[in-house]
Amino acid sequence: MSPSATRRTSCGVLVFHSAGALLLGHASGTPRWDIPKGIAEPGESALETALRETREETGLDLADALLLDLGRFAYLRDKDLHLFATRGDDVVIERCVCSTAFRDSRGRMRPEFDAFAWVPFDAVPQRVGKSLAALLSGRVPLPATLQRLVDPGG
Repeated sequence: MSPSATRRTSCGVLVFHSAGALLLGHASGTPRWDIPKGIAEPGESALETALRETREETGLDLADALLLDLGRFAYLRDKDLHLFATRGDDVVIERCVCSTAFRDSRGRMRPEFDAFAWVPFDAVPQRVGKSLAALLSGRVPLPATLQRLVDPGG
């Protein structure tokens, strides 16, 4: 089997606030924050996966027409990340809720995300994992991506 055949793709959405912040969820039981993302179910497109994962992990029901396809990027040794972006100035953090759960090491069911926050762009690299921080500081810079959402023709 070729190396590319073993790569998985996680699909997610970067939800931006025009004040220069990114919506992040706190990964339960860890110090890390993350974007809503996950692996496709059989027959699901990258867009459908990103929308479903965002709905399950944040409660946000985004309109696919308002999403900007940023593309697919090398992310981890065995995983790519297909990202979409949208503006979410109307998102109320207190209304975000995660409906997906996992069983922790003690056998307790815990939500994938247990808190949400608008994180200023300059604080994002310290909150997220190293691979996501590198991607958002390099090939998908947050300020430039927000500008593409604000002024698609510019």
